[in-house]
Amino acid sequence: MSLKARIQEDMKSAMRAGEKEKLANIRMIMAGIKQREVDERIQLDDAQVLSVIDKMVKQRRESIAQFEAGGRSDLVAKEEAELRLLSAYLPTPLTDAELDALINAAIASTGAASIKDMGKVMAAIKSQAAGRADMGAVGARIKARLSA
Repeated sequence: MSLKARIQEDMKSAMRAGEKEKLANIRMIMAGIKQREVDERIQLDDAQVLSVIDKMVKQRRESIAQFEAGGRSDLVAKEEAELRLLSAYLPTPLTDAELDALINAAIASTGAASIKDMGKVMAAIKSQAAGRADMGAVGARIKARLSA
């Protein structure tokens, strides 16, 4: 079953169970997916659906930080609930050891020797780590490794 189909099934079960909050959040996910499909005139595959969900997760994390700084605990709780639901659709995150192994393999396969080769290494890792690791943190690790 594709990820999009799984989300649609979860939406139907939330409707049947009368879970209004969960239903609203799942509809938000489906709206994001549908918006991208309409904009690009394509049917999204699992990797593209993951990128939509990953973007939504990143937005929620940024919102939580802003709301905490503003002292809005009510909005923090709402965003955290959305984040938990979104995270349920993401694959299991990479451990530090797995991430280091991916970086080492990418550096070896691309022959990267300096910081100038960072783009090649990022391109090699992106497909394997998409949705499973924060690409900003991955970039910082690669930069540190290539600078050393």
